[in-house]
Amino acid sequence: MITHVLAVVPVTDISVSQDWYERLFGRTPDNTPMDSLIEWQVTDNGWLQVSNALVPAGSAAVNLAVDDLAGHLSDIAGRGIQHGQIVPVNKGVELCTTNDPDGNSITFVGNFRVKY
Repeated sequence: MITHVLAVVPVTDISVSQDWYERLFGRTPDNTPMDSLIEWQVTDNGWLQVSNALVPAGSAAVNLAVDDLAGHLSDIAGRGIQHGQIVPVNKGVELCTTNDPDGNSITFVGNFRVKY
């Protein structure tokens, strides 16, 4: 049985990325298991790991569902995180994307539902 989901974001400079992700999440990492890996718990069983990985930095795409897309975007903009426009896609769902310093794509999903 799978009990946790861990999304891994490869980066080139862990300290530059830590600063950016701290501003994105509005807090310091929840865990730093090693010098090359930092982690944020984003749901009860979901984690985002930022890692100086062997795979090319900038190759990750992560979707994060939020309860208030416009409010969330306002919060992260206040912390210096620039983002694109809100784009309506289907059945009321809205998306908005930002990129970390390595070009990894972080897309926020508004009006997310488990079933459509």
